[in-house]
Parts: sequence; structure tokens; C-alpha cells
Amino acid sequence: MTRSCVPSSTGSDKNVKTMDERIDALVLRLHEIEAVKFGSFTLKSGLQSPIYIDLRVIVSYPDVLTAVAECMWDVLSNNGAKFDNMCGVPYTALPIATCMSLNHDCPMLMRRKEVKDYGTKKAIEGAFEKGQTCLLVEDLVTSGMSVMETVHPLQHVGLKTTDVVVLIDREQGGEQTLKKNGLKLHAVLPLSRVLKVLEKEGKMSKELVEEVQQFIAANQTGGDKPKEEKTKRETYAGRAKIASNQCAKDMFHLMEKKKSNLCVAADVDTAKELLELAETLGPEICMLKTHCDLYPDFTEDFGEKLQAIAKKHDFLIFEDRKFADIGNTVVGQYSSGVHKIADWSHVTNAHIVPGSGIIDGLKSVGLPKKRGLLLLAEMSSKGTMANGAYTEAAIQMAKDHKDFVMGFIATNPNAWKVEWSKGLINMTPGVQLQVGGDSMGQQYNTPMNVICNNGSDVIIVGRGIYKAQDPAKAASEYRKAGWEAYEKSVK
Repeated sequence: MTRSCVPSSTGSDKNVKTMDERIDALVLRLHEIEAVKFGSFTLKSGLQSPIYIDLRVIVSYPDVLTAVAECMWDVLSNNGAKFDNMCGVPYTALPIATCMSLNHDCPMLMRRKEVKDYGTKKAIEGAFEKGQTCLLVEDLVTSGMSVMETVHPLQHVGLKTTDVVVLIDREQGGEQTLKKNGLKLHAVLPLSRVLKVLEKEGKMSKELVEEVQQFIAANQTGGDKPKEEKTKRETYAGRAKIASNQCAKDMFHLMEKKKSNLCVAADVDTAKELLELAETLGPEICMLKTHCDLYPDFTEDFGEKLQAIAKKHDFLIFEDRKFADIGNTVVGQYSSGVHKIADWSHVTNAHIVPGSGIIDGLKSVGLPKKRGLLLLAEMSSKGTMANGAYTEAAIQMAKDHKDFVMGFIATNPNAWKVEWSKGLINMTPGVQLQVGGDSMGQQYNTPMNVICNNGSDVIIVGRGIYKAQDPAKAASEYRKAGWEAYEKSVK
């Protein structure tokens, strides 16, 4: 029989009498060890922030880690929270949750951020029973999306989630996101209190406090997505009107009509498997991504057969060729050879390493056939060099060739803040219903984060569908998740 964890106040610091005094002392200690910094910092979103909170450093200061865990436990006690076990959001909250678990004899679970494709393949590790209530432990909350990425896997294995405890609430909309999802936020420190204590103790000037307050007010997440996304996202149908490439227009209209922004990466071993999968998944997808050079049974009539299935189920074909040679060479690779890609694939893609000449070469073949080209602006693999100046160069090349370049393979187009690119399509690979990665460096992300937070248009899903026990059912689940994220993003 299991028992519930019912927090009771610890009052562990005998030198400080009240909880308020303990919390104020913790704020000063966090500032002392530079867990709270002020200056000019580039955030993950690309924004420049005057404040940066880095709680990863607390693992090197046992006194701070202990104080953080005890303050979080006391907040739960004061608010009457009850739960059966707890789970720390990877990775910074794991030592905090461990400390709470050890000090208060409360069972702990762990979520794998990278789910392995061997062994037990579990997303949640630990001993638990379905129906138990699991407390979420996080270091800080901004939009609430990182918490939700742990909530979903917990719910998937039958655990209930009702409460979230954090050390710092940045007060940018996270509490509202969690509330919408049935979660109560217990925060030790609203960011406003951090500022108040540091100003009072002479660690911040009044001007700096006002600067941080203005930044927080101007960068509310709107509950679950950045303000930029909330105010400027346009519908697929609206963007079809401003698209210059015919394939992009067709794609936008197709997605709107079919209510699907799902592309399946069908990385199967044979042409026979590919055609069977296309027939099975066709009703759910807007695009099918192929690798024709993988198929030992490729024949001249492959393209005709695949086009017939695409026409029947109304989806586009994307041959993931990743051209990367000079213009003259790619002309032949695209138009002739064994595969004759331009004859049957609506879309292909290219690296920009050779320069813009590669686009000129592919355009000479594809534009008369009303084909579209995707540029690899960013990639989802670990250690990728497709970022920074490389990404900026890809964006500029697309601007110079909008008649043929239909969009990008990208991971975070929201960070680019490129207004003119609304007529282009952004597609993101490495999508799964729960976050993680694999042993080959592929990094996964959720449909909600990809569409709402990062500003992409199409989710590309591979093994999560074609290796599922029921691929058609899995495709349906991903299609619904992707479309719900899109609808949320345009409201």
C-alpha cells in the first residue's frame, strides 16, 4: 500500500526565525554565487535580457541546494499540497528533487529527456502505480512549457499531476499556462520579490530594477507562447496569398483544407515498404518525405506509383536529397540519373555550402515543373554547424530566390524575426509527442513547442510513426497534436 507525502514545515535554519527571513537570506546567497546575474544576456528565444537566472550552479554549493529544497518543501506545506511521489524536470531540478526526496522520505521518479530506443525504452523511471499523484519539481518557470513537457509523459503512464513547485517564478505567464492545464503553481520567489530584496540590500540600483521590470512586462508569454507569436501569426490560407512559389501556395492551401501539418519521414528500407506506408498514412499527412537512394528495389515506375497515391490522398512528395554540389552538377543529379527526382517529387532540399549557384542549377530544372526547394537553414542533430552565420546566409539566399525557394528546414524560425518570410514554409524535423533524443544525436521536440513557441509550420515525424505498432493510429495522433498547436498559435 502506498502513502501520500504530506509536507510539514521544517524550520531547519535555527539562526533565522521566520520563513520570510530565510527566503530573503536565500535571495542574497543566490546573488552571491551568481545564480542571479545582471547585464546583457541573449536568451534561448533570441531576446536580449537584462537579467539571467542560472540555477545550475547551486549543485556546487550544498548549503544553497539544501536551503532551496527546504524552502520549496515549506511552500508546499503552507499551501496544503498532497502527493504520492515527485519528479524533477530535467536537468536542473533533478538535484533539488533528490534533496527533497532524501530529506523528507518521499519517493522520487525520473523522466528521461532522451528516451533510448533499446532496453526498456521507458520515458519515466522509478517505482509507481497508476492513479498516483506526482508532484512536479522545477527550478524556475517562464512560459510553463518545460513543465508541460514532463507532465505529458507522466500522464501517459497513468500518473496524475496537480501541483508544481518552483524556486523562482519569472512572472511572464507561466502560472496562467499551468492553471489552464489544471496545475497549481507553488513558487517560493516571484521575480518581483528577488528584485525587491536585492534593491533593499543595495545589490541593485533603482534604475536597474525598473529596467528588469520593463523587460518582464514587455515579454509576457501570453500563457503559453511568446508575444511575437501571439500577435503576428497568420493562417496558412492567408500566407498562401503572399507566397511566391507555386509549391508553397499549394502546400498552404492543402494544409488548410486537410487540417494537417504533418510530414512523415518514411525512412524505410525498400520502395515496396514506402509505397505501402504512403497508402496507409496518406489520409493523415500533408507531405511524405522519401529517401529514394535507400531503396534497392527502386524501378522506373516508382515515381508514377507514388504520385498516384499522393494524388489519391492529397499530399505532396518531398525527396530529402540534400543536394550539396555546384550548380552544373546538381542539374544532372536532379533531372536525370537513375532516380529522375524532378519528374516525380514536388519538393526537394539543398545545403547552401556551394553558394547560391546550387539554387540557380536546381531552379533551372525545377521551376518549369512548378517544383519547390527547401534550404537547410538549421538542423536538429546534436553539434550541428547549421546555425548562426550559416542560417543568416540561407535566409538571404531564400530572399533572392523566392520564386523557387519555398521555405526552410529549421528548428526555431521565431528567433530570426524576418518579416518578409511569411510566404515561406518552415519545416522542423525530429518531432515526437515527448521530448528526448537518440543515441545518434537526433534531438526531439514536441508539436506544441515546435509550432507555438518556435514558429514552425510543418512537423516532420519519422520513427514515432513508421516504427509504431499501429502507424496509422500514430499518424492520426500526431496530425491532431500538430493541428491543435497550429490552431492555438493563430488565436
